[in-house]
Amino acid sequence: MLVSTRLILVIAVLSVLPLPGTALAARVLLPHRAVYDLALVKASAPSGVGMVTGRMSYEFSGSACVGYTTQTRVVLRVISEEADGVIDRQSTTFEDPGGKSFSFVTKSYIDEELQEEVRGTATRQDEDVKVKLEKPKQQTLNIGSTLFPTQQMLDVLSRADAGEMFYETRLFDDSSEAITTSILIGKEAEIEQKNPVTPALAKGRVWPVTKTYFDESDKEGVTVPQSTLRFTLHETGIMRDFVTDNGDFSLSGKIISLEVSDMNSATCE
Repeated sequence: MLVSTRLILVIAVLSVLPLPGTALAARVLLPHRAVYDLALVKASAPSGVGMVTGRMSYEFSGSACVGYTTQTRVVLRVISEEADGVIDRQSTTFEDPGGKSFSFVTKSYIDEELQEEVRGTATRQDEDVKVKLEKPKQQTLNIGSTLFPTQQMLDVLSRADAGEMFYETRLFDDSSEAITTSILIGKEAEIEQKNPVTPALAKGRVWPVTKTYFDESDKEGVTVPQSTLRFTLHETGIMRDFVTDNGDFSLSGKIISLEVSDMNSATCE
C-alpha cells in the first residue's frame, strides 16, 4: 500500500516530541503519559486518502539523573482508493543523561504484519555522532553533528525562554540518518486553564511551535521540505494538540488524557 507507506513516514514525525550546557540540564521535563485522538484534516486528490482515524499514546519517563525513556505507539485506520488497512508504529528510545548515547527500536506494522524493524544505537564523540544499526541490516554510519530528541526539546524550551523565535538544527531520532529541522517559536500564548482533561497544564508557560523537517538526500545538495509539525508546547515538555502535514495530507492530534508524575523532582547525587 503506497498510501500506507507515506502515512508511516508522517507518523514517524510524531515519535519525535523534542543536554549540552548548564541551562539545558537545569530544565525539568515532566514524566507523563499522554493519549491523543488522531484524525484526517485534509488530503489532496492525488494522495488517494479518503479517511484516517486513530490514536497515539506517548509515554515519557526519566530525569537528568538517570536518562530519558520514551515509548510511542501510533495506530491508524486508513481508508484509501487502494485499500483499507491498519497501520501500527511502535517506538522505544533511551537517551543517556549526558546526551552521549541514544538507543532505539522501532517496529512498523500494516494489518498486523511487520513491515520494518529498525534497531540501533547512536553515540556521540566530540561533536560527531556515529550510528550502529542492528536492523534492518548491520551497518555503521557517521552522521555528523546532530541532536537527539530530548536534547532538541530542551533546546527549544531554552530558546523559547530566551525569546529566540527562529533557528535551524539537525535531529536524529530512530532512523538511519539525521534530519535538518527549522524551528519557529511563536509568542508566548495564553494558557488554557479550564480544560478538565489536562489540569496539570493549567499553569505555567506555553508557546506555539512549528517544526519543518527537510530531506537532506537531494543529489544537488538542496534541502527539500518533507513535513511540518505544528503544536503547543508547555514548559514541562508536554505537547498539547498538534497538526502534522506532509503536503499530500495532514493529521490532527487532540489530547484526550494525561497522567503525570513528579519523578524528575529528585535531585541528582
